[in-house]
Amino acid sequence: MDTWVIVFLFVGVHVSCALAYDDGTPWCAPVKVKNGHVSCQTPRGEYYKNVMGTRCKIGCKKGYEVVGHPEIICMANKRWSGNYACREIRCPKLTMPANGGYKCSDGSYFNSRCEFFCSPGYQLKGDRMVMCMSNKAWTGRHTSCVDVEPPTIKCPSVKEKTAEPGKLTARVHWDTPEGRDTADGTLTDVLLKGRSPGSDFPEGDHRIQYTVYDRAGNKGTCRFSVKVRVRRCGRLSPPDNGYMKCDGDGDNYGATCEFSCMGGYELQGSTARVCQYGMTWVGSEASCSPMNINVGVRTAASFLDQFYEKRRLIFLSAPTAAHHHYRTQMEILQQAQCGIDLRHVSIVELVGVYPAQIGRIGHRLIHPGLALQLRLLLQISHNSYNMVLVDKHGTDKERYTFPVTAAELFTLIDSFPLRQEEMKLQQEAGQTCS
Repeated sequence: MDTWVIVFLFVGVHVSCALAYDDGTPWCAPVKVKNGHVSCQTPRGEYYKNVMGTRCKIGCKKGYEVVGHPEIICMANKRWSGNYACREIRCPKLTMPANGGYKCSDGSYFNSRCEFFCSPGYQLKGDRMVMCMSNKAWTGRHTSCVDVEPPTIKCPSVKEKTAEPGKLTARVHWDTPEGRDTADGTLTDVLLKGRSPGSDFPEGDHRIQYTVYDRAGNKGTCRFSVKVRVRRCGRLSPPDNGYMKCDGDGDNYGATCEFSCMGGYELQGSTARVCQYGMTWVGSEASCSPMNINVGVRTAASFLDQFYEKRRLIFLSAPTAAHHHYRTQMEILQQAQCGIDLRHVSIVELVGVYPAQIGRIGHRLIHPGLALQLRLLLQISHNSYNMVLVDKHGTDKERYTFPVTAAELFTLIDSFPLRQEEMKLQQEAGQTCS
């Protein structure tokens, strides 16, 4: 029973179609494709394109694509089997590059050309121009905007400074330069190479460098110089047989040089000279002349005044030249003559008993009357051996009633404050006893 029904239905449909074919009357609405074309095949030929059973293929012109069914059939209900249309091909929306953008001729549609651009301070990486193709893809590769432009920084001009009096440095100030980034305006680091502003700069040229970095790692650098000048008068030399002691650098503006002579010499000229702003020395040239000892003075005080701040004195007194202590001490001192001279010591001999006493300093004889005054002033007995050490200020420092070694005597003299200053000068001048 079911089989017969199926056959009956099939035959019925076939009869209806045959009637439509025989009738030749249009059955479905004409196929119209905007921006496209249609190709149909009918059971009985090409003349009727919309009779029942007609099969049509939908095609689109370039730049369009079929939306819906690309092939439709005119059905018995006088309707086509599906919807159809030609829609313009469209590519995916482009991604807007960070710190940039793009401009298209026709949006994202087929054949639209899009040109990328970047904000100031950024550079395009990738294709500048892309085009939407028929496969719905854009030509080219990923485009981005990268920060490749270094930040800018402007340093101050060359700084020049002259050192103040007595100084070998100058304090130099400047405003810290500010960098500027042409991209996003953000700087990460500012590095200084060299001394910081407000520092004391020594004489000469100094290079200062500032470097700034942006977030992309680009750097900008600027440089300038700091020049410090020290006004100088030219070097002075110590006088022959003398010393020179200068502060500062020895010849800079404001420096003072002091002069002194070795024991047995007297200073001629200025004891001190100062370097002036005009780079000249004030005062006259210093020199050291051999000390002129006047043994013809009338008093013991006048005799001692000649040695004030110049020489130390050792007074050797004995009742006779044959006295054992006297002869022993003289032999010790003669063997240590270099150390005696190095310590600015002169030896005064007072031998005998008045009026037959004899005085002597070096090779010069002292009048018996002056020799007597010296013994009285220093309270030296003429009946026994005595040795008296007097410093450069005329002070009685030590008395001996028996001979002493040179080492013991020198140790005492070297403990005097003034002698310690002399030792420094002699060490600088290389004066020693070999």
